[in-house]
Amino acid sequence: MTFSSTAPDQVWFAGALLNWYPRHRRDLPWRHTRDPYAIWLSEVILQQTRVKQGLPYYLDFITSYPTVHDLAAAPQDEVLRHWQGLGYYSRARNMHHTAQQVVQEYGGQFPGSYAELLKLRGVGQYTAAAIASFAYDEQVAVLDGNVYRVLARVFGLTQDIAAPASRKVFQQLADTLIPAEHPAEFNQAIMEFGAIQCTPLKPDCLFCPLQSQCYAFQHGMVQELPVKSKAKAARTRYFHYLVLRHENTLYLRKRGPKDIWEGLYDFALHEDDTAELPATALVEAVGKLGGKLATNRAEEPVRSLRHVLSHQKVEAKFHPVWLAEPLPSAALSSTGLQPYQAAEIEELPKPMLIANYISNISI
Repeated sequence: MTFSSTAPDQVWFAGALLNWYPRHRRDLPWRHTRDPYAIWLSEVILQQTRVKQGLPYYLDFITSYPTVHDLAAAPQDEVLRHWQGLGYYSRARNMHHTAQQVVQEYGGQFPGSYAELLKLRGVGQYTAAAIASFAYDEQVAVLDGNVYRVLARVFGLTQDIAAPASRKVFQQLADTLIPAEHPAEFNQAIMEFGAIQCTPLKPDCLFCPLQSQCYAFQHGMVQELPVKSKAKAARTRYFHYLVLRHENTLYLRKRGPKDIWEGLYDFALHEDDTAELPATALVEAVGKLGGKLATNRAEEPVRSLRHVLSHQKVEAKFHPVWLAEPLPSAALSSTGLQPYQAAEIEELPKPMLIANYISNISI
């Protein structure tokens, strides 16, 4: 492969990062272990998540499930409840499945090489490289958002990092840079450098050890690199939640596959093309669920909440609906709804949209 003729010497680049890292690295718990399980856990949690947000979740998981056997044996609802608030819930489901795969197919021992790690569900090239280098000192370069940014700026790479074909270019370069003597420390160093020094919006170029040979700095392109095409505009969905209540119970149901929040619990849902749900449509929707409206309660206000995901926006309205009597068993069977009391609801894994709403009502 080729890159800028003014690019730094590759040995110098690795040396500069390895010199910078011990003096600037953050003290994080997963950096004090060679246990592949703990390393894997941290990498799954930190995907698309900042360290500040992910650290409490890591500590909770490693305390609740100290070994891969503990995680594999846990009910999925319990795992999802611990994950609640991190988003991208497919990561949690894949993580749980992977733990079971490691126990069932590998006797509870993580595979000992990059190639074998790739055979695990939910373990892609980045995660496999991280585990292989951090746990086993295998010379395989990691490539995450921080590494893309550092390489693009320092070496003047202008390929669109959102394009799948660009990965090969960056991976080839990263593989030539990683030293055989210190693969784990180099991978930690380049990721940390991107996280706290060569940041997306306000990189600390003034005190950067790579400044003198950084293509982007020397050519005034720090804000232009890396090149990343814009994602498609998020679509808006209108959720009308029917918050069915009878005495001290709320009715919730477990969401199914092929949509957001699979395996999490929410209320009866009426999705529409508009932000408003007429009163007649609300009564009709309750009737279809087998519910009979209580006539002895004052109307309660509808609450609106917005939840922004990576690819869609959810505009939700919560319509309190008091029932005159419990939903019949036939209705429960056909809708998947079940009655829950406050203590039970607390234990259910829920989208933050639902958790935030419940935290502001009395049950």
